Amino acid sequence: QVQLVESGGGLVQAGGSLRLSCAASGRTFSTYSMGWFRQAPGKEREFVAAINWNGGRTYYVDSVKGRFTISRDNAKKTMYLQMNSLESEDTAVYYCASRKGVVVTTRHEYDYWGQGTQVTVSS
Repeated sequence: QVQLVESGGGLVQAGGSLRLSCAASGRTFSTYSMGWFRQAPGKEREFVAAINWNGGRTYYVDSVKGRFTISRDNAKKTMYLQMNSLESEDTAVYYCASRKGVVVTTRHEYDYWGQGTQVTVSS
C-alpha cells in the first residue's frame, strides 16, 4: 500500500511560481512511476506531468512544457512539481499519483492517489 500526500498549493498571481511536493509512504517508492494530474471546476482530471522510477524520463502535457518541471528524490520519497510562469488556466486541484511499472500518462492506469492540493492563479 502506498499513501501520497501533496503540499505546496496556494494562491499566486499570474506569472508567479509554486513548487508542489508529493510525499510517499512505503518502502518501494523508488520502483514506482509517478505523475501529476489536475482537475479544474467542471472539468475532467487531466494529465500534467509524469516521471519514471529514476527520473530519467519525464513527460508533460503541451500546455505546461517549458514552464513546469517534474522531479523526484527517491531518498526522501518525494516528488516535486516546479511551476513557473503560472497562468489563470493553471488553476485547479493538483493530484499526485503512482503506479508500478513503466511511466504512463493515462489517468486510469495509476494505482494510488493523493487527496490533492489547490492551486489558484489570480490574473
